[in-house]
Amino acid sequence: MEIEIILDYFSQYGLTFLFVIVFLEYLNLPGLPAGIIMPAVGVLIANGESNFFVAIIISVIAGVLGSVSLYIIGRVGGAKLLDKYLKKFPKQKKYVDKIEKIVEEKGNFGVFISKLIPVARTLVSIPAGVFKLNFVSFVAYSALGIFFWNTAFISAGYFLGDIILFR
Repeated sequence: MEIEIILDYFSQYGLTFLFVIVFLEYLNLPGLPAGIIMPAVGVLIANGESNFFVAIIISVIAGVLGSVSLYIIGRVGGAKLLDKYLKKFPKQKKYVDKIEKIVEEKGNFGVFISKLIPVARTLVSIPAGVFKLNFVSFVAYSALGIFFWNTAFISAGYFLGDIILFR
């Protein structure tokens, strides 16, 4: 997808577009990658399209809601759903195994660390639910990791976007 299309969508739908994209990404659904969307949003914010801090807050709320949804699925559906997921996406097994090990050994701190690692950040919520990590702690550690990740990407666009995207 070309950056101009992303910028046009954001100009048209504003922070709602950011919310939907980040929410879907943290649900681990295919679509527009938030790693491309968030820097583009940062560029638009730098050009006065929206407020930097509001965009960060919206992106964190969207990420937490997506993560909580997968946590609940993991908690309710448990290992059966994870097994079905791995049958459908067998290439993800090595990632899921690593994430399970991190969650089992480190608990919610493992959730925080995983939220800073590509692929792991969207998958970690299911094993966290399967292992029945404390929900409030899960949300807090997830929000913190999501905050750092999303802030880095939006900030990259905000501070470097014009240099990188529009040479």
